[in-house]
Amino acid sequence: MSTLYIGLMSGTSLDGVDGVLADISAAGIQTLAAAFTPFPEALRAELLALQAPTPNEIEREALAANGLARVYADCVRSLVAQAPGPIRAVAVHGQTIRHRPELGFTRQTNNPALLAELCRIDVVADFRARDVAAGGQGAPLVPAFHQALFWHAGEERVLLNVGGIANISILRADGQVLGFDTGPGNVLMDGWIARHQGAPFDRDGAWAATGQVQPALLQRLLSEPYFAQPAPKSTGRDLFHMDWLDAMLAHAPGADPADVMATLTALTAHSVARDIRQQAPHCEAVYVCGGGAYNPTLLGMLEQALGGQIRVASTAALGVAPNRVEALAFAWLGQRFLARLPGNAPAVTGAAGPRLLGALYPA
Repeated sequence: MSTLYIGLMSGTSLDGVDGVLADISAAGIQTLAAAFTPFPEALRAELLALQAPTPNEIEREALAANGLARVYADCVRSLVAQAPGPIRAVAVHGQTIRHRPELGFTRQTNNPALLAELCRIDVVADFRARDVAAGGQGAPLVPAFHQALFWHAGEERVLLNVGGIANISILRADGQVLGFDTGPGNVLMDGWIARHQGAPFDRDGAWAATGQVQPALLQRLLSEPYFAQPAPKSTGRDLFHMDWLDAMLAHAPGADPADVMATLTALTAHSVARDIRQQAPHCEAVYVCGGGAYNPTLLGMLEQALGGQIRVASTAALGVAPNRVEALAFAWLGQRFLARLPGNAPAVTGAAGPRLLGALYPA
């Protein structure tokens, strides 16, 4: 039986698909190749529009799912071309357009049947629904994977993923794992720079570095009740979107756009740092993955918010490129499903117990 898996992840940032080719066996987890396939602009715009109620959304979502499956298939083909043998399965997260676990559902747009048809490889998808059915948040799912790959005996460390939304995995020295969404990662920063400069993201945090953090505005942003909620908890664009930001900015008329960008960067840093201080008081190092790992302004603010006493580095220091971690996590979840092993961490999601996550779409 082949030990090669492909993991695909398209996250809240809506920039495209990250894919990895991984060898997963009893000997460990090894990344053999990686690929990135950007979204066509029309698909990106439609997926963004579907984040909120919209006319004819059932048909529009179905058509977007078909387009998404074709982008996934392009990414798969580029990885298959680099594979040294047959692929056991493709594991794909889908594109989250609604996340309302408090109402008993989460919705990841996808057409895994079409993906299986296009690639002629078994596809494992729909990873979050079973955890939600068991009373969990369905997110974050990566802490169990972080535990499997990055736990180190004798050291309490935090894995921080900064995509559109930020989440932390607390890997305690005794083997316990905790985790939750801390709040916005890049989603507000991306929306702000798109509005003012037409850019998809603040490359290297360069624009934020030209502004000054506004303490009063930062405190107002941090007053959002989500930040004070106890874990388990998860969030998404359902809460943190540009209308939310505009309502907050109504109390800061005339704020300089560069200062707002600096303050939004500080919001991500401070909300993460506050949770680390409260939930991981013995943390010795924070390892960052996702797009935010490439933002030195954000990482500098995080290190400062942590008091300069905790090492902050990207997961490259642990041997995995930051932009590969989440896709690799879903390859691992696909392998767990096919091995009939649970993929969730109930202490993280709040589910009633360990559950087998996913659904199979045979080639």
